[in-house]
Amino acid sequence: MTRRSRLTVAALTAAASSGHALYPAWLALASRRHPVPSVPEPAQWPAITVLVAAYNEADIIADKVRDVLGNGYLGPLEVMVVADADLDTAERAEQAGATVITADDRLGKAQALNLGLSKVTTPIVVMSDANNVLAPGALAAMVRHFDNPRVGAVAGEKVEVDGGGEDLYWRFESWLKQREWRLGTTIGLVGELAAVRTEAWRPIPADIASDDLWMALDLSARGYVVAYEASAKAYEPPVLTMGQQWERRTRVVAGGLHVLLHHRSQLGPKGGLMAVQAWGHRLVRYTVTPLAHVALLWMALRRVRSSRLAKLFLLGHVVAAWPLLRQARDDMADGDPVRRVTLPGDTVPGAAPGTTATRSAVTVTADRAVKAAGQALFLHAVALKGMIRYLGGDRQTRWTIVRHRQSPPPS
Repeated sequence: MTRRSRLTVAALTAAASSGHALYPAWLALASRRHPVPSVPEPAQWPAITVLVAAYNEADIIADKVRDVLGNGYLGPLEVMVVADADLDTAERAEQAGATVITADDRLGKAQALNLGLSKVTTPIVVMSDANNVLAPGALAAMVRHFDNPRVGAVAGEKVEVDGGGEDLYWRFESWLKQREWRLGTTIGLVGELAAVRTEAWRPIPADIASDDLWMALDLSARGYVVAYEASAKAYEPPVLTMGQQWERRTRVVAGGLHVLLHHRSQLGPKGGLMAVQAWGHRLVRYTVTPLAHVALLWMALRRVRSSRLAKLFLLGHVVAAWPLLRQARDDMADGDPVRRVTLPGDTVPGAAPGTTATRSAVTVTADRAVKAAGQALFLHAVALKGMIRYLGGDRQTRWTIVRHRQSPPPS
């Protein structure tokens, strides 16, 4: 390999790893001497509204309302459900004790949030999805941050209860948000659980699907910071099939690129810390990283006969792709695609009663490494498809609800 080729490979490797390795490494160094900000309890708990935009959620909306009311918040609490052209959901939410607003025509989540916020009278709004379960005390943990007038929103933590698929991705996301918040703000709002200062809210434009990313950038542009509260957890049901993951993730990438284009003025030096996070946490991972990965694959394929390194590189992809292919095969064979949550102490399927899963530390570490590599490969493919959707004009703001089986949070 010539010197020029080696430099090309090095540059592409750096670009391909920038989103999932170089940015986290920089973040770890930059935040290492910054402690997690201390947040005291307020002298008086303010009134809050928990806003749930719901479509096709009649079977679970009553449980959601009861879960919110039982979260232990000490101040005045209202649960407001925006039933998005869904009379069954509206009726059951009202019976469970929620204030209900009904849209005559289906709006999509972002516009349903706009409708709900137009009716809110409390100083703080917490947005949460109908299909998740909140950790006890999550509402109070988020509201504490608003004693600081610079805080415009608080990001909660999404927890995927699937025991080893998307949960790897969300644990990585949580680490990023923790480190970003140590530096003063985070871009990592998640629509599953986010709190917003009502007076800081501005309506989301009609063509925006990624409401959480829009809120983070919009608030930052007006001088607010986004706090992160690790104890405010929203437990999501198990992920279903890879096909459903693919559809959701590629839609998120396409929607995120559209938001970043809207806020492109914040991506330059004037954007400050949020600009760094927008590039490292989102834009590079959506564009530079997957494109560099494709270029490396092309180079490896061209040199596979003559280069041992190229052979190892391609072999690594086969190993990383194996769990993805196995999951896709299981999805096709399984009549019930909902995955069971495997927690410590669970019995091994098919094992004798009373036995538990026992594996060596080496085996567990190897499994995790392969899963992580598989998830990275999957995310790069998702980003490529998301770019294609975006460039093709895909601006989907309404989508079919995938029915999950409701799952309690791990004890």
